[in-house]
Amino acid sequence: MMRTLLALALFVLMAGTPQVEAQVRVAGGMVGGSEAPGGGAILFRGIPYAAPPIGPLRWRAPQPVAPWQGTRADQRDPPACLQNDYGWNRGEWLRSAEDCLTLDVRTPALHGRLPVMVWIHGGSNRAGSARGMVQSRITDQGVVLVAIQYRLGIFGFLSHRGAAAEAGGASGNYGLMDQIAALKWVRENIAAFGGDPDNVTIFGESAGSQDVSLLLAAPGARGLFHKAILQSGTPGFGMPFRPLEEALAVGDQADRLLDGGGSTDALRTRSTTALLEVDRKLADPATPGNDFVWLRTTIDGAVLAKSPRALLAEAPVRPVLIGSNRVEFGPGPGGVEWDKELPAKFGAGAARARDLYLGAAVEKDQRLAHPEMQFWTDWMFRCPAGRLAELLAGRGAPVWRYEFDLADGGALTAHAADVAWVMNDKRFGDGVWLQRYWTRFAVTGDPNSGGQPQWPRFDGEKRRHVLFDAHGVTLQSRLREPVCTMLEEL
Repeated sequence: MMRTLLALALFVLMAGTPQVEAQVRVAGGMVGGSEAPGGGAILFRGIPYAAPPIGPLRWRAPQPVAPWQGTRADQRDPPACLQNDYGWNRGEWLRSAEDCLTLDVRTPALHGRLPVMVWIHGGSNRAGSARGMVQSRITDQGVVLVAIQYRLGIFGFLSHRGAAAEAGGASGNYGLMDQIAALKWVRENIAAFGGDPDNVTIFGESAGSQDVSLLLAAPGARGLFHKAILQSGTPGFGMPFRPLEEALAVGDQADRLLDGGGSTDALRTRSTTALLEVDRKLADPATPGNDFVWLRTTIDGAVLAKSPRALLAEAPVRPVLIGSNRVEFGPGPGGVEWDKELPAKFGAGAARARDLYLGAAVEKDQRLAHPEMQFWTDWMFRCPAGRLAELLAGRGAPVWRYEFDLADGGALTAHAADVAWVMNDKRFGDGVWLQRYWTRFAVTGDPNSGGQPQWPRFDGEKRRHVLFDAHGVTLQSRLREPVCTMLEEL
């Protein structure tokens, strides 16, 4: 979560871009484009896809965009959605605003019908932005790239009793509603940018990957995309799903701190500064801390009327790529209270789990890092990815699973390290490109092509996956199975 923008900084270009004669009509009016640095594509940035979610529209479903006059010029650096300053996201915090429901488009041409890839950014559902994503030359592979923004933190995911009363009992997940609204915009407008609305792949990393998985589940997103790529994130990140009443209890904390008296209208008058300050104080005892409050998936009653597991079991079958990094993130040595956390995660299997992490059965692989990091990577990322792959493949979905272990200089991987390899067309092993698996999947629904090693489909029997590392592409199976067979949460 925390390092997404650091990975993206590898290809964010802050220099100005020359103007080109490019105008497109979209819902709301005309938008202008600029030539991408290095040529070969046109950029359209800061396009509104919904009305500003301010004033009476705060904590409501996104509304249609208001028309504008003239041509909206390409915005080199449109504002991010409101967020606190956590250090790693300072650039986003400095340029954040509540009026932020925009998206960026990068297209090789304004004609034709190219496959579309829609990026959903990470950042714990409380920070980050689409900033810089369309500087990637991924469109050289014959796709149109869209990067979307959505409401974050207390603005995007708060469940409040007053808002629930307004909406017939449902509240929360406004950020997911924004993503669905952006996908509707893509369906209705992307053809004017040379994209094919009938061939849309959604992809994201960390919280963005989790949101991709929730869009796979959400009935309101059906028909808006056709394939999905999940990079280090699944529904709830291994945490139990949050019932609406527990989500409303978090909203009660915010209401008391803001002296709202139970009125959403009162909270709509509070300053953004006050709301952001309260966001830092909210707690959910089922999460490891405030950093994870908005990562625990809420069953809000509208976007997610029941658990993601149940919704996924009845959702349309679609091709999926899913994976995680060899090392994601977690506490340092000594940072896990094993006597407390192993029973909480493994129940009756806690003694066996202790042996796998700390005893004679521990896997001797330095690239897995120390036991505390192994534990967090397992329960938050690796094992939930395997559970989700099994669920989807068991319903007949074409699924390809991977593990990513690439880092410069032989260092261990880290959370979000994969993003630069996908977006920057970096080569590894014997002339292998991660980006080309991703784009081939977007084009055809299968990541394989004649020029790269074969990537077999995942199935519930063999449970095969590929390892992307410095040696290239290696076929493996049953990833961390002794541990993961004991973890049941998605």
